Amino acid sequence: MDVAPLAQVTLFQGLSPSQLRKVAAICEAETVEAGALIFREGEPAQSMYLLVSGKVRISRRVPGMGEEALAILDAGQYFGEMGVVEESVRSADAYAHETATLWRIDRRQFDQLLFTDKDLAYAVLWTLVRTLSARLRETNEKMKAFFAMSKF
Repeated sequence: MDVAPLAQVTLFQGLSPSQLRKVAAICEAETVEAGALIFREGEPAQSMYLLVSGKVRISRRVPGMGEEALAILDAGQYFGEMGVVEESVRSADAYAHETATLWRIDRRQFDQLLFTDKDLAYAVLWTLVRTLSARLRETNEKMKAFFAMSKF
């Protein structure tokens, strides 16, 4: 598998060519047609995805209101990363917003890779921590705005 798309993903930008090849070796490529469900909120999370091409919409169903889009992701971004961090369920839905090429990384294979290459683990996990922190901060800001608006 070509490592060039991996080098464009923020999560892997600090890795050496040999480390990128190790990550590429555990990726499974799949093409998803526009509108197709990638995963649903509440399903067991056992993998994460790298968006090689196309767009993906992350959304939630709001009772009485319908779908609320949380993010539209472009090539070079990743999603579902909580699926490799913890054994839990998906916190949102993911749909192909347009036809997309994805690389899926299974939790067990990712764990094994991080266990066998500590330098790779350090670089990836620090980037992952920063990403999750930024997303939590963004969610907090949205919640503050929501509560501020609900007072009126």
